[in-house]
Amino acid sequence: MTKADTNPAILVLEDGTVFHGLAAGKKGTTTGEICYNTGMTGYQEIFTDPSYFGQVMITTNAHIGNYGTADADTESNKMQIAGLVCKNFTTKFSRQMADADIQEYFESNNIVVIHQIDTRSLVKYIRDKGAMNCIISSEILDIDELKAKLAKVPSMEGLELASQVSTQTAYEFGNPDAEIKIAALDFGIKQNILRCMDERGCYIKVFPAKTDFETLKAFNPDGYFLSNGPGDPGAMDYAVDTIKKILDIDAPVFGICLGHQLLARSVDIKTYKMHNGHRGINHPVINLTTKRSEITSQNHGFGVDADDIRNNADKVEITHVNLNDDTIEGIKVKGKPAMSVQYHPESSPGPHDSRYLFDDFVNMIKQSKN
Repeated sequence: MTKADTNPAILVLEDGTVFHGLAAGKKGTTTGEICYNTGMTGYQEIFTDPSYFGQVMITTNAHIGNYGTADADTESNKMQIAGLVCKNFTTKFSRQMADADIQEYFESNNIVVIHQIDTRSLVKYIRDKGAMNCIISSEILDIDELKAKLAKVPSMEGLELASQVSTQTAYEFGNPDAEIKIAALDFGIKQNILRCMDERGCYIKVFPAKTDFETLKAFNPDGYFLSNGPGDPGAMDYAVDTIKKILDIDAPVFGICLGHQLLARSVDIKTYKMHNGHRGINHPVINLTTKRSEITSQNHGFGVDADDIRNNADKVEITHVNLNDDTIEGIKVKGKPAMSVQYHPESSPGPHDSRYLFDDFVNMIKQSKN
């Protein structure tokens, strides 16, 4: 059993606010946009979600590490967060399935941690002030030096990050003899999305983010999937151009999270940077078609402009709305077999209320084949 470091560490926010804590994980310095996740469980899935690339994560649950880590719980091949801020960094775990303790896991992934932070106070501060960059260090304790380094970190707005986390070469997932073939554009795809489609009789070929339309079409897919991922959808014109070509051939399309934002952009709907994103596993959403509510898993810092959608009602139908703040959670493109949702129906972690969306996608493909 390893132990977390008891050396000091410092967290400095972009507006100059300073928090003092203890070091854990890798000794070093890291920067990124600070954000928080309100989930009570699923920390390893969160840490390995490529949508968090470039972000420093605050976990609001008081104890992180109490059930260890396991290879089976990862959503990608490595930890994706830029750093971790937490209250109690717990190296002692009590799960038989665990492969390692949390300190070993962070050390092996070279990720910096600051713990013994009043995360309740910090989250309230970020919630009020909005998203901002930060720096964590367990090697530099001079606050002026940290502020100088932090001033050089670019804003998340305008950053194209999807191509940095995407696969570099295409790969296949599932049964090659499956009835349905899906071409998936990988902007930061989670493994459980692939599992959910495989369980429904789909064979998926996952392509790098910047794959051109002709290469996708050469696979002769029955449908196209647009994945989740990090960064600003407004900086991804290359993906928007590809999606427009997919829509032109009336092929079935399903987008999740970043894929939802890119589908909206492909029909000329604007996206925007949110004051604070949605990150947690208890966000209530209403399906406007069925009138049923869903408790959803979410992770996004950008959104689709509701006013722009309503001003373009001839192009897009709103299918889902967030019951907390009325933000747009789902759309359909009118006259096209194309739909998307802002949240994560694969729900890893989170409730399974929304997994019917994968069934809807499969049914849409079957109808288009008839």
